[in-house]
Amino acid sequence: MSNATPIPATIRPEEAAHFGRLADDWWDPAGSSAMLHRLNPVRLGFIRASIDAHFGTDRRAMRPLQGRRAVDVGCGAGLLAEPLARMGAEVTGVDAAQDNVRVAAAHAAAGGLPITYHCGDVATLGLSGFDLVTSMEVIEHVADKPAFVAALAAALGDGGLMILSTPNRTAASRLLLVEGAERMGMVPRGTHHWQDFITPIELHDLLADAGLIMGNPQGISWSPNAGLHLSDNLALNYIVTVTRGA
Repeated sequence: MSNATPIPATIRPEEAAHFGRLADDWWDPAGSSAMLHRLNPVRLGFIRASIDAHFGTDRRAMRPLQGRRAVDVGCGAGLLAEPLARMGAEVTGVDAAQDNVRVAAAHAAAGGLPITYHCGDVATLGLSGFDLVTSMEVIEHVADKPAFVAALAAALGDGGLMILSTPNRTAASRLLLVEGAERMGMVPRGTHHWQDFITPIELHDLLADAGLIMGNPQGISWSPNAGLHLSDNLALNYIVTVTRGA
C-alpha cells in the first residue's frame, strides 16, 4: 500500500464536458466562442507588452519568444497557443477536454505549427521549466484553486513569467457576464458560475501561498464605442502578470 499523498484533482468533469461540446465550433469567429475571438486580441496586447517588459525584448521583434518554452493551461482549441507559437515559442497546450485537444492539434497541424498538446490535469502532468505560463479564464472553472495554482507554480521555470486572466466576482460581472451575456446568447449557457469567480485580492493570496508575486491587475472592460479593451476598471475581468518570489 502506498503512503504517497494523493494529488488533489483540479478538473471538474462537468466543466470539461461543457467546453468539449464546443470544440468543433471553437475556431468559428461567429460561433459559440465568438466572445473569445473578440477577447483574444486584447489579451494578446497585454501578453506581448508583458513579454517585452519581463524579458527585455524589442517590441518590434516578430518572434520575441524565440528559444523559449511556453505552456498554455486550459488551452481550449488553441486560440492563444497558436499566437504564442508564432512569437517563436516552443509551445505546449494542456486542456481537460479530449475534444478540445483533438481540434487544437488538427488546427495547429493545418497551419504548420508544431504545438504539443496534452489532455489531462495540470496537477498530474509534472510540467516544469517553462519560461512563460499562461492560463486565460480557467481558474474560475477548476475544482481546487490552491492545487491548480500550485501546479502552475511548479510549471514556471526560474526567471519565468506567468500571465493569468479571470472574471472578477462583482455585482457588475454577475449582471453582465452571467445573466446578460448568457441570456443574450453571447456566451453559451452554463459557461459561467458567478460564485466561482475570484477577486484580485483572493487571487493575490492564492499566488502568495504558492510563493508567487502578483503584479498590478489590469481590467478588461467593454464599452459601446471601444468594445473590449484594457482599462483600470477591474469590475468585469482582469489580467495580471505573476513572477516567482525571491
